[in-house]
Amino acid sequence: MAGTATVNDLKKRAGQLSACQPEPAQPPSGREWAAQSLAQGAAGTALLHIELARSGTGSWQRTHAWICAAASGEVSAGSTSGLYQGLPAVAFMLDAAASGAPRYATGLADAGRHVTNLAASRAEAAMDRIRSGRPPAFHEYDVFFGLTGLGALLLRSDPAGSAMERVLRYLVALTQPLTVDGREVPGWWAAHDPHRRQSPDYPGGHLNFGAAHGIAGPLALLGHSLRRGVAVDGQRETVASILAFLDAWRQESHTGPWWPEWITTADHAAGRPSQRHPNRPSWCYGTPGIARAGQIAAIALGDATAQRKYEQAISGCLRDPVQVAKVTQAGLCHGAAGLYMTAMRAAGDAATPDIGAFLPDLADLLLSLTDRPGNPGFLDGADGTALALHAAAEGLPLSGWDACLLIS
Repeated sequence: MAGTATVNDLKKRAGQLSACQPEPAQPPSGREWAAQSLAQGAAGTALLHIELARSGTGSWQRTHAWICAAASGEVSAGSTSGLYQGLPAVAFMLDAAASGAPRYATGLADAGRHVTNLAASRAEAAMDRIRSGRPPAFHEYDVFFGLTGLGALLLRSDPAGSAMERVLRYLVALTQPLTVDGREVPGWWAAHDPHRRQSPDYPGGHLNFGAAHGIAGPLALLGHSLRRGVAVDGQRETVASILAFLDAWRQESHTGPWWPEWITTADHAAGRPSQRHPNRPSWCYGTPGIARAGQIAAIALGDATAQRKYEQAISGCLRDPVQVAKVTQAGLCHGAAGLYMTAMRAAGDAATPDIGAFLPDLADLLLSLTDRPGNPGFLDGADGTALALHAAAEGLPLSGWDACLLIS
């Protein structure tokens, strides 16, 4: 293998990063919600300590302090809550802990009842929006705050429940075409720009491809649930239709296929994206995140040809030094940690060893980028980076923490 990082190198650096926040601190006044944030707060940091405790390299006492910091106070189940914020984030954290420490099962069951109600009400509101013919905001369906994220949690905690069924039925309905300003567009056409604003550069909104806020997230959830035998009428056909959509917008480079991060009204009318080259190979918007969703879906459909195509897209971008050089951060969302975890999970499902052959070099890249100062936090900070380093050293996560990225 080409990589030079040793297991001890990776474990040592993961340990250094996990020691950056030895004890939880109270969030500033007016930002009490931050403790319940999977992205930046105690709930996300707790995932790191849960994984370390479950693997025997961390302490459950220390882990408990972080879990309590995230779950104390009034936990929000309001309009801004989702997998990465509020009650669902706390429930995901407790789910990661409970199979390794049964003391958290009662709290998980209590949280789960509220998550079920939240998902059911959100799905009903989203179906009302679909019936009205209006386009959605991507927070209706995305991984961070939308129904895809809630579905990822339910697939772990209550896959046979009515709330999971409602989420899947909604995602099937989401893909039905809409008419916006007199033109037919896919049903997940967002009525705003990629930053959730109204912008003259995005008249009429945009269509998002990414794993974080675009169609790759719902595709991954639909594929995961099919693979686990959890399905509703029309789900297989919906997965096939999304794969056909990705086929239609696939672009080619000298190293392999790639997809645009998003397209505008003008792009959609022209049938060609204004993005001319692949951007950063990240989990959130890049080829690895989109292609991992496609790989999951192709496996769910038993389509070996499509599976190879998506796996070739991942290995192609990893083979391209120009694309890999665009990864300049260590974190999960945009950086090397997310790239490593996406490639690791894709390699575990792949029909050939091609993707797995890149993991040692990706571990080297991840280790090199952790030399730079970083902020605490799961999604963009040191906690998520430490989790990826730990996985590079020890293997697949025992707690399943990366399910919140929809890559597993």
